[in-house]
Amino acid sequence: MPKITVLPHPTLCPEGLEFEAQPGDNLARTLLKNGVKIEHACEFSCACSTCHVIIREGFDTLNEPDDDELDHIDAAWGAGVLSRLSCQTTVGEADITVEIPKYSRNHAREE
Repeated sequence: MPKITVLPHPTLCPEGLEFEAQPGDNLARTLLKNGVKIEHACEFSCACSTCHVIIREGFDTLNEPDDDELDHIDAAWGAGVLSRLSCQTTVGEADITVEIPKYSRNHAREE
């Protein structure tokens, strides 16, 4: 099983985290299941960019983003060539390292 490494984030995952996932798992749902409270204002429907992550290792092993995802990534804070929307990302066969950006576009985060 691939290992997911989440880099430290000041509020969502201060110590960082490592866990295993099944190939084919949805990255956002897997993060939530393992205690990382990734924002997801549109409930995984690819209608916002609040679940934006940066894949620091293993980017090429993930599913290809579609045009809708790429359009929403353009609106994400700090987006770059290694950016993905975690709600649209499927875990592959290889280990990945995930960075959650410091900010998101979500103006009213719910706890």
